[in-house]
Amino acid sequence: MTSAVADGGYPQGVKLGVDVGTVRVGVAICDRDSILATPYKTLDRNAKKNSDVRVIAKLAEELGAVQVIVGLPKTMKGEEHASARMAADYALLLATELAGRGLAVPVNLVDERLSSVSAHRNLHEAGMSSRDHRKVVDQVAAAGILQHAIDMQKARGADVGSRVTAPSPSVDLGAGGADQPVRAIPADTNQSSDNGRQQ
Repeated sequence: MTSAVADGGYPQGVKLGVDVGTVRVGVAICDRDSILATPYKTLDRNAKKNSDVRVIAKLAEELGAVQVIVGLPKTMKGEEHASARMAADYALLLATELAGRGLAVPVNLVDERLSSVSAHRNLHEAGMSSRDHRKVVDQVAAAGILQHAIDMQKARGADVGSRVTAPSPSVDLGAGGADQPVRAIPADTNQSSDNGRQQ
């Protein structure tokens, strides 16, 4: 798959946003002009079979996506804990699945602090009851992550986040790839908070 690349070096076209949770995974998409991110669907996380990873990879293939943005949850101090490691592992699984399908779709980890908080607030302001938030909050958070990323790309004229690359075919990921380090190539490690992500 080939994709148009802007002068600043970031992909132009349909992109997916992913908000990773232990129970659910939110997915969002943007238009071909990368102007507006919209919530798409919420998937059940299946850590044993990774069926949700395959669904996202298939969606990327069907839509002709040029990039997948996975939210990297950090603390307010910019630190990475268990949830960040989970997101990084998920991004690696997704990059591996895309590569296995012969798709040259880059996967970037992008700082997503406060995305879920903002999603809940937006749903509340839209008049949705708190008990109904659970059904859509993950995909709304994914849309927030994606919108933030595409806005930063345009503002900076460069790609953002850290690129996650799939291991070579000779590497055995084992059970879900949890024991393999994420091979991240910083595209632009300075996030909106200007806290660089050190590998």
